[in-house]
Amino acid sequence: MWEDPATGERKEPLLTVPIALGREFERLPEIIDEQRVCRIVLSSLDVSRYHASIEIHQDRLTIIDRGSSNGIIINGQKHTQSQIVPGDVIQIGNYQMAIAIPSNAQPVATSASQSQIGFNSVTNRPDPRITPPPVIQVNSCLPPIFQQQQIDPQAIHATGLPVEEVEYATIGGGLGSFIWVDLLRIGGVSTEQVRVLGMEQKPYGRYQQLCLNAQIVPQERLRSPADACPDNIWGFPNYATLEAARGIAKGKLRSSLGHLWQVFAEPTLAATYTPKSGDAIAAIDREAARISWRKMIRTAHVQAIRKTTDGRYAIVYTCQQPTDYACTIARYVHIATGYPALQFLPDLQAYRDRTQDFKTVVNAYEPHEHIYESLATSGGTVLLRGTGIVAARILQKLYTLRRDCDRVEIKVIQLLRSAKIEGNKYGLAERKVEHNYEFQPFNWPKSAWGGQYKAILETATPEQRQHLLADWGGVTTIDRPDWRRIVTGGINKGWYQIFYGEVQQVVPHPTHGGTITTVRESGVQSDMQLESDFIIDATAVDAPIMASPLLQDLVQQYNLPINQLGRLTVTPDFELAAMANQSGKVYASGAITLGNYYAPVDSFLGLQYAAFEITQDLLSRNAKQLQPLVLSRSLFQWWKWMNNRSPD
Repeated sequence: MWEDPATGERKEPLLTVPIALGREFERLPEIIDEQRVCRIVLSSLDVSRYHASIEIHQDRLTIIDRGSSNGIIINGQKHTQSQIVPGDVIQIGNYQMAIAIPSNAQPVATSASQSQIGFNSVTNRPDPRITPPPVIQVNSCLPPIFQQQQIDPQAIHATGLPVEEVEYATIGGGLGSFIWVDLLRIGGVSTEQVRVLGMEQKPYGRYQQLCLNAQIVPQERLRSPADACPDNIWGFPNYATLEAARGIAKGKLRSSLGHLWQVFAEPTLAATYTPKSGDAIAAIDREAARISWRKMIRTAHVQAIRKTTDGRYAIVYTCQQPTDYACTIARYVHIATGYPALQFLPDLQAYRDRTQDFKTVVNAYEPHEHIYESLATSGGTVLLRGTGIVAARILQKLYTLRRDCDRVEIKVIQLLRSAKIEGNKYGLAERKVEHNYEFQPFNWPKSAWGGQYKAILETATPEQRQHLLADWGGVTTIDRPDWRRIVTGGINKGWYQIFYGEVQQVVPHPTHGGTITTVRESGVQSDMQLESDFIIDATAVDAPIMASPLLQDLVQQYNLPINQLGRLTVTPDFELAAMANQSGKVYASGAITLGNYYAPVDSFLGLQYAAFEITQDLLSRNAKQLQPLVLSRSLFQWWKWMNNRSPD
C-alpha cells in the first residue's frame, strides 16, 4: 500500500511473492527462483531501474536491495536485506510503502477505487452518499440519437429538443471555464458566440465551498502567489499591490509595505506572499460582471459530447429535471470539469459503509461544521489524517477553537502511516520537513510555470514526465512561521500528538460514542487503539477521470488515450487530439490533464497558461471573432480592465 507522489492516489495491489520493484518495467526480472515475479514500477528518479525484491527466505518475508543507488529504509533504518512483517514501513525513493498479509478469514477491505465521494448533480457539492459510477459501456439514459458517435445536426433539431448553436462552448462553469472565457471576451468574442455549461451561476461556486469546508475562510490566505490572478490576465496590479494600496489608504503603512517586501524578497529574505481567499473571490466577481458572465452561463448537467457530421460537436445536457434534455452545438469545445470526485481513505469508507455514520467520520472537503460546533460546547478529541495544506488549515482551526473555548478540552491526534523525515528531492534541491509536514516555500516550483522545469517537462517522454512529476509533486504546505508555532506549541503542551502506523480497522466506540481506530505500528507486534470523537480525512482531493460519468463516456465512445497518471492525454496546446472533427476541436484544462506537458495544471496560473495556449491555437485556425492580443489591443483592454469597463 502506498500513495502516488504525483497524484496522492492510494495504490493497494494484491500480489504474490516474489515481487520486484524498480523504475523501469523492462529491467525487472520475470522469474526469481523459478517463480513468476509480480513487477511494480515506482515512477521516481530516486528509484533505481531494478531497486529491490521481496521474497520468501527461510519462511520469512524478506526485502533485498538489488544494488540500488539510494538504498532501502525500513522503519527509519537503512538495510540491504531485512525481514519484514505487516506494519513495517518501507521507503524506496520518495515512496513510503506498507504491507499487509490477507487471509481467507479477513474481510475484504474497501478498495481505493471504490473509496471516493462524488458530487451531487443538483447542488454540485460533495455528497458522501454518492459514489462514482462503475465502468459503463455507454450512457444508456440519453435520448437514442445521442447513442451514436457522429450525428447529423438536422437530426438533432428534428428531435424537438431545445438546440442552441454557438462557436465556443465550455463545460464545467468553474474557474477553468471562467479564465478561458475571459480571454475570449478580451480577444473580441461576443457573448452571443460563447456558452458556459455548468452547475453554478458563479464561476467560483464549487471552489469557494470546498475552501470553506476545508476551513480556508475569506480572511485566510490561499496557496497561490501574488501574480496568479484569475480575474486579470496581465497579472498587474497583482494581489499584493492591491492589498498594499488598500492598507495604505487605511493608514496601515507598515503592513502594506510588508506585502510589497514579500513579493520582492521572497523566499530568501521574506515569506512568500499569498492572497486572501476573499480578495480573490471579490476580484472574480468584478471581472465576471465586466465580461457579462451571466449572459453566457446555462445551468446544465452535461451528459455527453458527440461529434457532428459537419465538423462540430453536440453537447447534450439536462436542466432542472433529469429527463429535461437540451443541446448546444459548438465548433470549439473546452472541458474544465475540475476534480471528478474526492478521494476518501478506504478504511474510513468501510466504516461508513458498515455504520452509515456520516457525522463522526468526514472528509475535510465535506461540510462538517457540526464537528466544530460540538467541540466548542462539549470539547473532545479529533483524529486527523493527512499532512498537506488542508490538514494544516484544519489543525489551525482546531487550535483557534481551543484558544477561544478555554472552558472545554480539545485534543488533536494526528495519525500518519510513517514519520516524514526527508522532503522530496530533485537534483540538489530538497524540501524542508518539520514535524512530518513538508514545506514548499514557492507553493509550487515557480520554474514549472515558466522556467527550467517547464522546459524539461515539455521535452520529456511520457515515462520521464511521470518520473519528474513524482519527484516534484507530493503533499506540501506553506512554510508559515505562525502555523509552525501552533504545531510546536501543541506538541510541547500535549494537546496535539502524532502517532504512526497502518490502520487495521475503524469501529464505533461501544459505550460513549465516537470511534476506535486500531493501528499496527511499524516494528511492533501488538496493535494500539486510538479513541476519538471525530475523524477528519484531509489526505487528498483528486481522483482519476473515470470517476466522472461524462469523462468516462467520452473516453469509451471515442477511445481517448489516457496518460501515465490516469488523466486525459492532451497536446502542448491542451487539445484532445482524438476528438478532432474536421475544423472542430476539443480542448481540456485543469486537474483532468495532469501528467502531460505542463505540471501545475490546477493552479490559478496553470489554468491561465492553458487558456493562453488554447487561444493561441484558435488564433492559428482563424477562429471566429477572435483577435490577437497585440501590444496596442492588450494595452487598450488593460485600460478597460483597470476602469472596470466592458471588453466590447
